[in-house]
Amino acid sequence: MTEDALTKTQDRRRDAGSVAPAPPVPPGAGTLLRLLRDGRPRTRAELASVTGLARSTVTQRVDALLAGGLIGPAGEAASTGGRPPTTFVFDPGARVVLAADLGATYARLALTDLSGQVLADTAADIEIDRGPTEVLGWVAEHGRALLAEAGRAPEELMGTGIGLPGPVEHDTGRAVNPPIMPGWDGFDVPGFIGGLLPGSVLVDNDVNIMAVGEHFARWSDARHLLFVKVATGIGCGIIADGAVYRGAKGAAGDMGHIQVPHGADVPCRCGNSGCLEAVASGSAIAAALTAQGIEAHGALDVVELARAGGLPVLRALRQAGRDIGEVLAASVNMLNPSIIVIGGSLSQAGDHLLAGVREVIYQRSLPLATEGLSIVSSQVGERAGVIGAAVMVIEHGLAPQRVDALLAG
Repeated sequence: MTEDALTKTQDRRRDAGSVAPAPPVPPGAGTLLRLLRDGRPRTRAELASVTGLARSTVTQRVDALLAGGLIGPAGEAASTGGRPPTTFVFDPGARVVLAADLGATYARLALTDLSGQVLADTAADIEIDRGPTEVLGWVAEHGRALLAEAGRAPEELMGTGIGLPGPVEHDTGRAVNPPIMPGWDGFDVPGFIGGLLPGSVLVDNDVNIMAVGEHFARWSDARHLLFVKVATGIGCGIIADGAVYRGAKGAAGDMGHIQVPHGADVPCRCGNSGCLEAVASGSAIAAALTAQGIEAHGALDVVELARAGGLPVLRALRQAGRDIGEVLAASVNMLNPSIIVIGGSLSQAGDHLLAGVREVIYQRSLPLATEGLSIVSSQVGERAGVIGAAVMVIEHGLAPQRVDALLAG
């Protein structure tokens, strides 16, 4: 076969096996809802102009959203002649979301609307090592109580978002080798909660949901943010280009088990020595203070002692901040965030921890990476986790394709 004939044969085979590109799918009702979620009322004509859809198609999809209760009329726009057109707006009260932030020694639960506004909440001291059945049973029981308190029916629940204090495989919602969570490894959290409550169930690491909550509520204009939780343990949630960065297996941000130079002989619960968590967490500081004759049993005791102004405690917090800053300085050079937020229970102890973090980062990171960098305490506080867990469910449930499926069902 000549070269020309071979080329023609290859062209015919390629043409025979090729598939014509699919025509673009016109925006559905879910896409219209995404436009309306910014809270700005729009008329059918405005929606048609933005989406390029025919007025009749927009009317059908607006009617579907109205029937589903996801939008409502918001008055009339100014008339340009004839009857004033009706405007429509997103209704965040159409559904509710249950959000759980589970820590090593506490559980916080909130019911929110579809804007992330907290409608009812509760909290309790509960040890995560009691196991998944007891802890998640508490979540379901008190979740039903919050629904009743807010006057909402179970069928109005879009879903449940849960943050766990350990590594989580986000796609399956299962904890993976969590060091402080006996009985949780591989446990089917979505399946368990899904058997007790209606709606979808999403699970993530607690620091990731705190990062989402802080970003959503306070720093939504920042595309790159690090949220550092300093409590019984230490972890970091990473917002990169406006979204959570989890890494290949969901282990991104586990900065508590990065080794710091002067802690080489300090054993860590992970089995290694010299981890940041072993020298700078709330439990590590409490243990060090107790060894000096200052009784402290955990991060909250350290906070109380710091508020009382004890010099050894303030020195310990400043050094913990420096240790955290050592690890974060490398992260600043690698990731170049515009905001670093320090949260968790130990962040309530005053400015000494934050001062230590700032001191080292500005010394050790590159000038270009720290130009315009803000290092601040959490602005959302204890609710960051539940707000983030709620946002996780809201963004999942209101994705355009899921809205279309919901209205079609």
